[in-house]
Amino acid sequence: MAERSPGAVGIGVWVDLVFLSDGHATSSRSHCSNSGEEEEIPMDPDAVAKAFVDHYYSTFDANRAGLGNLYQEGSMLTFEGQKIQGSQSIVAKLTSLPFQQCKHNITTVDCQPSGAGGVLVFVSGTLQLAGEQHALKFSQMFHLMPTPQGSFYVLNDIFRLNYA
Repeated sequence: MAERSPGAVGIGVWVDLVFLSDGHATSSRSHCSNSGEEEEIPMDPDAVAKAFVDHYYSTFDANRAGLGNLYQEGSMLTFEGQKIQGSQSIVAKLTSLPFQQCKHNITTVDCQPSGAGGVLVFVSGTLQLAGEQHALKFSQMFHLMPTPQGSFYVLNDIFRLNYA
């Protein structure tokens, strides 16, 4: 099942970012020039960030094991100060968290383009655990990197609960 997030960016410019059921993002963005030829133009970081955040947190809340395809063996997660490397180890950590059900409510999403076509994404929000009265505040940063196939993966992921 694919989730599409199209958006117009000026006359004749369209952004298509699709997160596939295997977790990979694919993108295509083209522009028809005055000569009628299609040209590839850079991906919009805001569109990438929005589509990624929607996909990541809906998958986390429904099926954490489904996040594995967003990571590669060189990916690193820092979870509350604990460093974990590699897709399998990251998924093992996420699926071993001491709760079965949760719901993320996103408050802010900030992003910046990074080198080599990547995108930095910073998220803040609350995490409501099933059976708990009070939601927990959290911050999370992702460094998304493009693949040669035109998709994105999470190179770096840093998660912290915010205690006030």
